[in-house]
Amino acid sequence: MACINVTNVSVLDNPSMFTSPFSFEISFECLAPLKEDLEWKIIYVGSAESEKYDQVLDSILLGPVPMGSLKFVFQADPPDLTKIPESDVLGVTVVLLTCSYKGKEFIRVGFYVNNAYETQEVGPDGEIVPIPLPVDITKVHRSILSDKPRVTRFPIEWDSPTETMFDANSNDASNSNAFLPPSEQQMSEDPSSSNPVQPMEIS
Repeated sequence: MACINVTNVSVLDNPSMFTSPFSFEISFECLAPLKEDLEWKIIYVGSAESEKYDQVLDSILLGPVPMGSLKFVFQADPPDLTKIPESDVLGVTVVLLTCSYKGKEFIRVGFYVNNAYETQEVGPDGEIVPIPLPVDITKVHRSILSDKPRVTRFPIEWDSPTETMFDANSNDASNSNAFLPPSEQQMSEDPSSSNPVQPMEIS
């Protein structure tokens, strides 16, 4: 049995500028008493090429957690541009919201993020002028695909050996870059996937 059931994640202030904070309103149920705190993280995937470009934007401990329905807003600063490869600043990436108990991650919610210039210059012949490098980050807008989250749950041991959350074959989902690139991975559930996508209500 899962002691924590995340019921809703709302993306706030979306769309926004790249330099704006990330903000999520998280609703969840605590179904059994917990002896320790929950650890929540917001992780920005800087590049599909390597996890070394992942940035933990913020990490918080939440507790003691009473039983019942709870809601809170989790906000984090935008990623450090100097830690993202120049070629990956624009385009589609992923932001991850994770929660762990006793150091064990039991849920991961991933959202696709599109970073793009609001407008691009057009040349005299009507062709779009390539964006010069380095990117002027003050002109980049961020849009989060809030209605298509990818939710993966992991089995963990809670405070009792019998209180284990069940989910079939979710080992590969521990790789944050499993979400990327979107051109090679469908946003909807793939029946043959070992990491099923579970729909979550988004407001």
